[in-house]
Amino acid sequence: MLEIENLSVSYNSDKKIIKALGPVSMKISQGEIYSVIGPSGCGKSTLLQVLSGVTVGYEGSVLLNGEKLNPKKHSIGFIPQNFGLLPWYNARKNCLLSLKIKGIQIDGALEERIHYIAERLNISSLWDRFPDELSGGQKQRVSIARSFILNPDLLLMDEPFSALDALTREEAQELFMDMWDEYRTTTVFVTHNIEEAVFMGKKIVIMSHCPGKVVEVIDNPLFNTENLRQNEEYLVFSSHIRSIIKKGWKI
Repeated sequence: MLEIENLSVSYNSDKKIIKALGPVSMKISQGEIYSVIGPSGCGKSTLLQVLSGVTVGYEGSVLLNGEKLNPKKHSIGFIPQNFGLLPWYNARKNCLLSLKIKGIQIDGALEERIHYIAERLNISSLWDRFPDELSGGQKQRVSIARSFILNPDLLLMDEPFSALDALTREEAQELFMDMWDEYRTTTVFVTHNIEEAVFMGKKIVIMSHCPGKVVEVIDNPLFNTENLRQNEEYLVFSSHIRSIIKKGWKI
């Protein structure tokens, strides 16, 4: 379980203390995926920076499986908007980069996992290609593969599909959800897109303007529904979320 309690982040700007986030409190049970949606600049990326261990100067507490979050001890995956691929590594080396950083040796069982995930995401034929030889959708699949190969305790996603065209974005979302449904990795997914938040999140966290606070946490009754995009309730529920956002953001 991921437990965030009274999390606040501030920084110095021209000798002034600027509050960027919080306080934020939420609990995410093991194997759940939460969509986080909020206005630009509300602190969504700041939240992910804390959860990834990049930002350590914060107030409050963050516990993962009952222990203080520690990227040296916990395995944390990250799928960014720009795919996060090193241009001088081919697809396979990019997929194995997190294992290399963690010092994880590849044994027979792990090699089978790597092969299986690559086949599931249809990137085995791309192993020797470099990022500038891949399409946006292919880069995204490599980025997704890297995260699931690591088998992280916590997976963080910062608008990972926003750089893709509409059809490729939908395909990447569906591929990710297929993988997530199989491995059930605890996931925090940040997005600006309401329909995407509904498609991806078991629960939807609506944040306020900066400094971001939790306006509401909404259970998603349509989560993991088959053929969700063709379901009329999908549009109705998305409209409901939109109305809550307008009220919370005072649009």
